[in-house]
Amino acid sequence: MENKEKVKQLIELRAQAKLGGGQKRIDSQHSKGKFTARERIDMLLDEGSFEELDMFVTHRCTNFGLEKEKYLGDGVVIGHGTIDGRSVYVFAQDFTVFGGSLSETMALKICKVMDLAMKMGAPIIGINDSGGARIQEGVTALAGYAEIFERNILASGVIPQISAIFGPCAGGAVYSPALTDFILMTEENSYMFVTGPKVVKSVTGETISTEDLGGAGMHSSKSGVSHFRVDNEEAGIAKIRDLISYLPQNNLEEAPMIECNDPIDRLDDALNSIVPDNPNMPYDMKNVIHAIADNGEFLEVHEGYARNIIVGFARFNGQSTGIVANQPAFLAGVLDCDSSRKAARFIRFCDAFNIPILTLVDVPGFLPGSGQEYAGIITHGAKLMFAYGEATVPKVTVTLRKSYGGAHCVMSSKQLRGDFNYAWPTAEIAVMGAAGAIEVLEGRAISKIEDPEAKAQYVAEKTNEYKDKFANPYMAASYGYIDDVIEPRNTRFRVIRAFQALQTKKQTNPLKKHSNIPL
Repeated sequence: MENKEKVKQLIELRAQAKLGGGQKRIDSQHSKGKFTARERIDMLLDEGSFEELDMFVTHRCTNFGLEKEKYLGDGVVIGHGTIDGRSVYVFAQDFTVFGGSLSETMALKICKVMDLAMKMGAPIIGINDSGGARIQEGVTALAGYAEIFERNILASGVIPQISAIFGPCAGGAVYSPALTDFILMTEENSYMFVTGPKVVKSVTGETISTEDLGGAGMHSSKSGVSHFRVDNEEAGIAKIRDLISYLPQNNLEEAPMIECNDPIDRLDDALNSIVPDNPNMPYDMKNVIHAIADNGEFLEVHEGYARNIIVGFARFNGQSTGIVANQPAFLAGVLDCDSSRKAARFIRFCDAFNIPILTLVDVPGFLPGSGQEYAGIITHGAKLMFAYGEATVPKVTVTLRKSYGGAHCVMSSKQLRGDFNYAWPTAEIAVMGAAGAIEVLEGRAISKIEDPEAKAQYVAEKTNEYKDKFANPYMAASYGYIDDVIEPRNTRFRVIRAFQALQTKKQTNPLKKHSNIPL
């Protein structure tokens, strides 16, 4: 064969590989409102940056007549490229080839790109759209899954791992995304579950739809499996690009810095009156975050799940920062099982990747009740305490209003190695609220007063006495547990100054194989 013929053959083979399972199946994918694997990669990466690997790989299966049907690439597109000029590694399952089902060779391709990402210290992004294991291959497909899982585990805390679910993801396939740092799901077209509706019905008798069992809505609000819920794939890809901008390439790099055109000393007078005079009235903590962050920008994570706590990324003078904040507008910002787990996982991610943490506190305590105790709130609350206490990244804490009891300890207190702990003048730092405290402290004396009017007056006097002593930040400040009481409108400036001072922070934990977090 002459050189020209060989080149022509190469061009034809590349064109064949790019068609995946063929035009008919591509049209079918489009008809469902879904893009193909290569279209998704093209949208995700900077134009012209994608370098594909293993385009000519085919499966090796000879069972059930599968040897007669082979496609170049074997159902997954892998390679590397850039997002805003920064290197990333990607794999995208191709539903047009055997429904994106995982074969031995597909697993080898995914493992190859994950190994490269680890070697180069760059994020790995997986786009999942697969019918599960390729049944014809049996145990080799299962072995392929386990090889991927092991790499997810070893990459954890070393490089950022992001999973986009743009179609089905069921059975063993769900565990690779579950091991990654962030999961993103689209409305209607994506779902995740260990066993599908048919198996559920046959085993338990329960009738349930695919959407209710494992859709984006359920996983973003009830289970917390999904961190981001988006309307469509374009929005999902834009979200991934935005997320990547806040993350370092790997655990040896500092959090990204970009040029900031928002003045660090910008004052926001609205903050001086944002906390209501009535301590039982709610306000929206997100308004505080938007007021103090660079250009009011905040990328919220887990927005629909455990809404009594807020987590996400913002920038302060251009530096990427993780924010954890109680949300008084939902369940009064109380800590419960779900919010504790949500915040703990986010804190551990930030700590692994050198992203400083700002904590905004307004917490009345842990949610009481048998439901929470039966669900293990002791263990879940301990996770949050453990995450804060273990973290060695710069930690700045601002207490806006309530900070009571054990919840005060948990929310990045000075004793959990908070570096700079500030409070607004509206802060109340105490073992409990005034009414509850007086019930405990003065209960016996109150019970002895028979006249209702005299009793009410005595309770009011003692309550006000307690408030004067504890419903302010100055008692904590007198012990040095609060470093300074700051004017609310000046919060942005003080937070930025604190993080600037912490840029040279060096702190290490005792040498050990690993900790044993209360899981």
